[in-house]
Amino acid sequence: MAKATARHILVPSEAKANELKAQIEAGADFGEVAKANSTCPSSSQGGDLGSFGPGQMVKEFDTVVFSAPTGTVQGPVQTQFGYHLIEVTSRQD
Repeated sequence: MAKATARHILVPSEAKANELKAQIEAGADFGEVAKANSTCPSSSQGGDLGSFGPGQMVKEFDTVVFSAPTGTVQGPVQTQFGYHLIEVTSRQD
């Protein structure tokens, strides 16, 4: 069964997500940006969501995690919770 580990940043607007993505792409640390900006409780762990399988996250999130390359920031991805920046840190298919 497929498993992945990922971290994310959750914010209320697409504009904020794009702003943070630009900071990360310019060299800011993903974990530090998550701690400072994410509205998800995982922010205290730098956005780390741990390990999970397909179907454990909302569909839009799941689709990205199980198809995107590892180590690159994806998004903004809109879900019912807001806008996510997602980094797949590992995946076993």
